Amino acid sequence: MNFNFQIFPNELLSKYLDLVGDGLGEAFNKLEEAEISTVTFSFYTSVASVYSSKIEGEPIELDSYIKHKRFAVPYQPDYTKKIDDLYNAYSFAKSNPLNQENVFAAHRLLAKHLLNESQLGKYRTQHMYVTNSDGKIEYVAASPHLVQGEMDKFFADIDFLLAKSMQVPEAFFYAAMVHLVFVKIHPFTDGNGRTGRLLEKWFLAEKLGEKAWFLQSEKYYYSQHQTYYANLQALGLEYEGLDYGKALPFLRMLEKAL
Repeated sequence: MNFNFQIFPNELLSKYLDLVGDGLGEAFNKLEEAEISTVTFSFYTSVASVYSSKIEGEPIELDSYIKHKRFAVPYQPDYTKKIDDLYNAYSFAKSNPLNQENVFAAHRLLAKHLLNESQLGKYRTQHMYVTNSDGKIEYVAASPHLVQGEMDKFFADIDFLLAKSMQVPEAFFYAAMVHLVFVKIHPFTDGNGRTGRLLEKWFLAEKLGEKAWFLQSEKYYYSQHQTYYANLQALGLEYEGLDYGKALPFLRMLEKAL
């Protein structure tokens, strides 16, 4: 793909395509909506919302959430409200184009019960550190003075990619790259992981159609969450020193979710 990307590294594409199996497109085309889904309820949106939230430590179970969302079984609001917010963000993404304005709108939905209203849909102005359960710093995100410029580059690259036709393997590569670059910038005060996983699927749906919403990538990431975080950490401790040459293990996780 002949384009001078502003922020996305492109040198890994050929290596990725050499590694991806021939059956990726066929496997993707077999994806179907679940029988339990209705006009007002999507099973796979529930799966995405629950497991993306569980990655962030939310104590929610899929069976309970389906009972709540599909069959109106009442639960304590604290148990379901953050997952409902994320479900609403996925629903919004399904019916709106992927662009900067709509990403802000999606963040306002998914972070409704994570952040103060003044921080919803707005880039952070403070330093951001990702820590583990012991309080050890595992990653230092982009400095606040860099965030706006890096995100402008990010959306410029997305606009270019959305205008180009591509085969299924290329779409998977760039969808995973969207996810990776976004979470490395870490532009919001909170909700970055949830937004990054939503963006990955949103991009894939823009390129390949609605079957992308049936891919259980969030569930796969949760089942492999230690590997998921290890692959993210492999690029380096600080944003300014990231080595995207080490990104292939992370980029291939989306493909393996099939």
